[in-house]
Amino acid sequence: MLKEFAWLGEKRAYEFVVTNTRKIADEVEIIRPVKDALYPPDIEGSDQKLREICFENAHKKYGPQLPKIVEDRLNRELDAIIGAGYYVVYYISHLLVKKSLDDGYLVGSRGSVGSSFVATMSEITEVNPLAPHYVCPKCHYVKFFTDGSVLNGYDLPDIECPHCGEIIRGDGHDIPFETFLGFEGDKVPDIDLNFSGEYQPNAHAYTKEVFGEDHVYRAGTIGTVAEKTAFGYVKGYEEEMGIEGSMRNAQILRLAKGCEGVKRTTGQHPGGIVVVPLDMDVHDFTPVQYPANDPYAEWKTTHFDFHQIHDNILKFDILGHVDPTAMKMLERMSGIDVRTIPMNDPETMSIFSGVDALCIDTSKNTEETGAAGLPEYGTPFVRGILELTRPTTFDELLKISGLSHGTDVWLGNAKDLIDEGICTLKSVIGCRDDIMVYLLYKGLKPKSAFTIMESVRKGKGLKDEWIVEMKENGVEDWYIESCKKIKYMFPKAHAVAYVMMAIRIAWFKVHKPQYYYCMFFSIRCDAYDIETMIKGEQSIRKKMQEIDMKLRDNNLKKDVTKKDKDIYSTLELALEMVLRGYSFTNIDLMRSTSKEFIVDPTNTKRLIPPFTSIDGLGESVADTVVEARKNGAFLSKEDLQRRTSLSGTLVKKLESMGVLEGLQEENQMSLF
Repeated sequence: MLKEFAWLGEKRAYEFVVTNTRKIADEVEIIRPVKDALYPPDIEGSDQKLREICFENAHKKYGPQLPKIVEDRLNRELDAIIGAGYYVVYYISHLLVKKSLDDGYLVGSRGSVGSSFVATMSEITEVNPLAPHYVCPKCHYVKFFTDGSVLNGYDLPDIECPHCGEIIRGDGHDIPFETFLGFEGDKVPDIDLNFSGEYQPNAHAYTKEVFGEDHVYRAGTIGTVAEKTAFGYVKGYEEEMGIEGSMRNAQILRLAKGCEGVKRTTGQHPGGIVVVPLDMDVHDFTPVQYPANDPYAEWKTTHFDFHQIHDNILKFDILGHVDPTAMKMLERMSGIDVRTIPMNDPETMSIFSGVDALCIDTSKNTEETGAAGLPEYGTPFVRGILELTRPTTFDELLKISGLSHGTDVWLGNAKDLIDEGICTLKSVIGCRDDIMVYLLYKGLKPKSAFTIMESVRKGKGLKDEWIVEMKENGVEDWYIESCKKIKYMFPKAHAVAYVMMAIRIAWFKVHKPQYYYCMFFSIRCDAYDIETMIKGEQSIRKKMQEIDMKLRDNNLKKDVTKKDKDIYSTLELALEMVLRGYSFTNIDLMRSTSKEFIVDPTNTKRLIPPFTSIDGLGESVADTVVEARKNGAFLSKEDLQRRTSLSGTLVKKLESMGVLEGLQEENQMSLF
């Protein structure tokens, strides 16, 4: 450029080409339409508050003088979290969980957040990622097992404290912090929390209180054209253009493929809350919109799909889940604090491998385990794994949770290894963290162990140099081959949180079955055949056989609806309940609730079904019956229909079930 302006002379050319352009550049404000960094929100002093909360709770649990392993882990994590600017994510999560607990609703964690001891000490999660250990709640005696001899603290037997005699339970799941925040603290923390479905709106609203309404938005999603829809577009085009039958299948498929994946609709993430820093505006990151273009909607939504801006702005996953709702219901009915339920109760653990604890006549029962109706373990697929492996420990249940959620982890991999006797359930790879921990115990350097784990869990396999390093440290050939096959792996912290919930529910199933079945039929069922359930064992068996026969017949299989399959699952538990000596009463106009099964106060082995268990009778209609009966008993069928929102069809349904027995058709007029 200086050469081109040489005719001005060297000095003037330099002024025009270099000096003046630099002046202009200096006056231009740097604007980045697309942000290139993370902009987390801030709450003044939250870094120090987080540190104080963690150490305060650590001292409560481990005593005035913290064990070195506890103090070192806390400091290492806090330095990484605060140094990277992620402390506000922890602090707001702490506030959300605290508020939920204060309001009486337990919160479940999901994902790898349980890998963080800071998350444990700030009460975000119940999962303790430290090595298995004992800690006395009275005198704070501590004993850690760091040599790999104990795989999970919940498998340790209860013991008397050698110092004060207090009964102490084991804790600790041996999960590396690196699986959450990365080896260099370079992963954006993703804290997913499972709130009770009925409490979730409260948790969402609380974020507005903390950050301000103008700084909190629902995360947006983008819906695309699916394969079948794309095919329908092409067929519709054929019809519209009058060229039906003229296009070859290959051409139809080519056009459909071109339509597939095209952005079609915007939507709202079910639990994602995006938080904008106080000194910034949401439009610095994304346009916003109202769902369904409703300007009166409670929440605005980010227009861009969250995945496009996840490196620039933080999202809190405040999700609704059935398990916390189940915990709340069980606590309300029984008066038992679910957090006091032991994780090593022998009878509870036994139902994952047998049915003896359920006291069922085995001649009438075909189930080999008592896992039906338990979260994580109630599906036919997982029950099949249970029947093959017969787990007896918490660690083995974790393995099964990982095996059932992973891709190419069980079938064609761990199952074959167990079947061939090469290894046992105890030693197979179940969760992603198992790999890092195992390699560390084998002597690999932490960075190498972490890198290998990250590659395997993402389905990227092993590099040749890693295989060499693994073999040099005594890693077995079958273990290496297993790593090569894996496509996706479940985080151990997620599995721990889910298994804890499953065991709590299993404890009620064993020790307080009347409350368990009330909970199950109230909130974990998708469909009912209440008439069949009321009639008892033979009627239940007959209905299940009808559905099963259709499923086994290739000609009839297509006629089996999702509702039929849901009813079958419900009847499975109804049959189990009946075989344990429990039964259902009929719907009761004066005692049935709107939507919850309740224990009959006159007989604790009988459950009273709610009005909503009747097909077609919704909660709002059921509420009118409950409200109306407060003003006195129903005098007739006419009176019942007049005082409630029950339709004539529903009244006839109740009549056919015998619910209205003794009621006259119409009110009788008395002349005297």
